[in-house]
Amino acid sequence: MGHMGQGSEGPQPLPGIHHIVAVGSGKGGVGKTTVAVNLSIALAKLGNRVGLLDADVYGPNVPLMMGSREQPRVLEGNRIEPLQAHEVKLISVGSISPGDKPMVMRGPMLHQIIRQFLQQVQWGELDYLIVDLPPGTGDVVISLVQTVPLTGAVIISTPSDVALQDGRKAIEMFRQVNVDVLGIVENMSFFTCPHCHHEIDIFSKGGVERTAREYQIPFLGSVALDPEIRHGGDRGLPISLAGDLSEQAAPFYKIARQLAERAQEHASKETNILEIR
Repeated sequence: MGHMGQGSEGPQPLPGIHHIVAVGSGKGGVGKTTVAVNLSIALAKLGNRVGLLDADVYGPNVPLMMGSREQPRVLEGNRIEPLQAHEVKLISVGSISPGDKPMVMRGPMLHQIIRQFLQQVQWGELDYLIVDLPPGTGDVVISLVQTVPLTGAVIISTPSDVALQDGRKAIEMFRQVNVDVLGIVENMSFFTCPHCHHEIDIFSKGGVERTAREYQIPFLGSVALDPEIRHGGDRGLPISLAGDLSEQAAPFYKIARQLAERAQEHASKETNILEIR
């Protein structure tokens, strides 16, 4: 294998990090960060070394959901030490500009921050680096793709028609930049009435699975609309901490296991390509 793309020509693998997985959605409000956070914790509880990079500059909610209030330390040589919470290493745009001030950023500045978070943070050895993207399509994804090789992306959508339409846009965008879509998750899939235990399909359940079939993308599972899940995030104690046997946390473990399988498949495909060359 020749030294292709040394310097800044192309994406450079990060030493010690096996898989970089982006979590995206076509639109806001579909619970993308909730899934990213719970998926990261589930992966860690399943015995993986996990990092979580919050690249959602418009609403960096990872620190709140992970219950992490500190500022990251800057080490010598301008290296940044990631924070740690619930066995997950994390860094967030929100840790840099704490409080309620929105980050107003133009493309180039955004690109710098993403690169810095990928290259200057001392992630150490990781099996998975999960990147929580801003909603929609655009700048951050392109910066990511130009900086590091991604294993792939996971797309979060609710079953509502509007969200699905935007989810399809996200699928198309990842395809345009040659990023494998490893799977799609249906969040806020249904609501179970706490009194009569009847399932209520608020957004018409099943739409995401149909979309997955249509695009021939793996369907990774559905997560109910459950106040406990939101409550966990609000308190900085995400529901995945309850473990695999908890009814509310179980879907995230299922998604984590499926994602791990897809990532392994992707890795073996890459190896074969290199050997063929």
